Amino acid sequence: MATPLDAPSARQAPTPPPEPDTSAAPQPTTHAATDPGVWRRGRAIAGLALVAALVMLGHAAIPNQVGHLGSLVETFLPWTGLAVPLLLLCALVRRSATAAVAVVLPALIWSSLFGGMLLDKRADGGDLTVVSHNVDEHNPHPARTARALANSGADVLALEELGAATAEYERTLAGAYPYHTVRGTVGLWSRYPVDASRTVDIAPWPRALRAVVRTPKGPVTVFVAHLLSVRFSPASGFTAAARDAAARRLSTALRAEPRERTVLVGDLNGTLDDRALSAVTSPLRSAQSEAGAGFGLTWPASFPVARIDHILVRGVEPRSSWTLPATDSDHLPVAARLKL
Repeated sequence: MATPLDAPSARQAPTPPPEPDTSAAPQPTTHAATDPGVWRRGRAIAGLALVAALVMLGHAAIPNQVGHLGSLVETFLPWTGLAVPLLLLCALVRRSATAAVAVVLPALIWSSLFGGMLLDKRADGGDLTVVSHNVDEHNPHPARTARALANSGADVLALEELGAATAEYERTLAGAYPYHTVRGTVGLWSRYPVDASRTVDIAPWPRALRAVVRTPKGPVTVFVAHLLSVRFSPASGFTAAARDAAARRLSTALRAEPRERTVLVGDLNGTLDDRALSAVTSPLRSAQSEAGAGFGLTWPASFPVARIDHILVRGVEPRSSWTLPATDSDHLPVAARLKL
């Protein structure tokens, strides 16, 4: 028989559960990977990525009537690619999957527009080396600049913005280039005979010429042009009306040129992407685009941000294109080797 001490008491209180061990290390959680916040965060960054993509893809739709905004954007269009790493960095800081995915769109568009410019397309061969340089009318050392250009190996040398130092360029270049013609502020020096030189009227004073160079491979028409400068101010925007009018006049002269083998060189004060220059640039082929390496930026010489100095051709094949080392000008010289 059980004694009262052996039998459980109906009134005995249940044993309380053990206290949790607060000293134990917290267990890792795995909710971060599936946290819906990574998709909800960063919507502003994603919106900026979309804006960058729209600017790249639809730059031609940006109106040019007020302040030439379209031309301004197109002048520096390749630099829109900087938005991609900046926005991607912001997406990583915010840990936003939405923003990271959105940045892929402008990255793909920029690559399709400009990725080919990063390739080295230079090749051997060619019959004619052409160099063009805006020498800067305020150049403090014109003779030194002329000697550097003569040492470039150019067969044909075009200079823009000659100014008061024209005679010094003529004296310095005379030994290497027995033939030359100057019209106002532009000039053409050549190892081969030059004839049929005339001014191309694109501005109230001479800023362009047309001449025929008699190369061993036959005649080539060369246009040298310096379109009028553009200015930018917060009040008036991108003031390019005078430049655009000069471009239209130059385009008319190019269309009227009967010789198929034609080369246009010079400072156009605009890039190939600028729609306002399309009447000049679209019928011609860019030596840099077809046979260069990189963007070939030329201005300003100390830190180039735009290629406004060009060698454009038709009826000949660009084999290579490059920029030359800086002189005492604010532009870099450009060069191309052409197959006639």
